[in-house]
Amino acid sequence: MTALASTAAEQFALRRRSPIQRVQHVLHSYPAISPFLVLVLSFAVFSLINPRFAQPNALSLVLQQVAVIGALAVGQTLVILTAGIDLSVGAVTILAMMLSAKLASDGGIPGVLAVLVGIAVGVAAGTLNGALVTRIGLPPFIVTLGTLSVFTAIGLLYSKGQSVQSADLPALLNWTGETFAIGRFRITAGVVLVAVLYVVVGFALANTAWGRHVYAVGDDKEAARLAGIRVDRVLLSVYVTAGAIYGLTAWILIGRAGAASPNAITDANLESITAVVIGGTSLFGGRGAVLGTLLGALIVGFFRSGLSLAGVDDQYRVLAVGLLVLLAVAVDQWIRRVRA
Repeated sequence: MTALASTAAEQFALRRRSPIQRVQHVLHSYPAISPFLVLVLSFAVFSLINPRFAQPNALSLVLQQVAVIGALAVGQTLVILTAGIDLSVGAVTILAMMLSAKLASDGGIPGVLAVLVGIAVGVAAGTLNGALVTRIGLPPFIVTLGTLSVFTAIGLLYSKGQSVQSADLPALLNWTGETFAIGRFRITAGVVLVAVLYVVVGFALANTAWGRHVYAVGDDKEAARLAGIRVDRVLLSVYVTAGAIYGLTAWILIGRAGAASPNAITDANLESITAVVIGGTSLFGGRGAVLGTLLGALIVGFFRSGLSLAGVDDQYRVLAVGLLVLLAVAVDQWIRRVRA
């Protein structure tokens, strides 16, 4: 009887909702719907403005351009799902890239070892961020703002501000920049690596206890603690995993840029956050998915490419992306007011 009464009450409440409230509930349950609709609409509009936008060459270039930020945004998504934020993503990636590249070019270490060194650097950086957040109790914003400067300085001091050209690197480090054809599309090995990364992390978040704990901690830390979840351990694992992703992204960046430069991806921090927010992940934690982040990264790529083909000035392209971020945050705030 209790179950029947509960079901009847839920059905009654559902009938009482207005159409707008129903939309609100759907968007709350499936946060990737909003960015998907924006992506489809932007593709249609830009294709009408300039038919070249829909050509395989143009779309292939967009995929290659968003690969690095898309990879970084996976790690950023994990951190934001726990109601944190990581401002050190670009600095960690640059540090990992310069260490692996310099050790390979000057130290002569093999390509495989150089890649592993880059990932290890990312793990170490993530561990430091996570330890400062969980052991000392510092806010993630302050921690990563500080380590942003620390990692940037170490990277510049170690590399002496000098780039390492692709010709001086082992073939494996340049492999992520190699292109191959899939039908009429040409993509890089780095794009494939990013796709695999999304599949693995998406599966972990949706189908493992760890993923459920990440969402629970982001939704309500105290409730998660009372439920028996070891909150600090989950948070530390998130920052360590994110760091490993940044280290892997360093490898993708070398292939994409064709060199290892300490001045690469200067806007990576903001762009990774932009992709996550536009993708529907809540800045307050507990809601979102890497699928939405992928759509968010593609939306930014579509807007930049589409507006460029339309002859729009670069400053207006920046303005358009900024407006998208504000709109995404406003929609998130509206969705968070949903009532059961």
